[in-house]
Amino acid sequence: MLDTVIKWLVPAVLGSAATYLATLSGKSKAFSSGLQCLLRSEIIRAYDKYTDRKHIPIYAKEALEKEYKAYNKLGGNDVATDLYKHLLMLPVEYGKEDKPCLN
Repeated sequence: MLDTVIKWLVPAVLGSAATYLATLSGKSKAFSSGLQCLLRSEIIRAYDKYTDRKHIPIYAKEALEKEYKAYNKLGGNDVATDLYKHLLMLPVEYGKEDKPCLN
């Protein structure tokens, strides 16, 4: 459980930080560029990991969406965009506590 929380929390915090920093008027170009690079790297890492598995856990998909939004706001829009779109098409794996309601 803790492992799942950590896997979700780190990208979410990075994504939130990137979104906040992107809105600051006096942002540093070097910092923005470095953060964009880290987010791009995380998208690529997720692509490699989850395409091998042929599915993506719901928590990873939610974190990925936050990462991509921040990445895009920082000006990123290249190969990582195609990888992100491919990841969104993977089947979602739900954990026991994340199963959708079938009412």
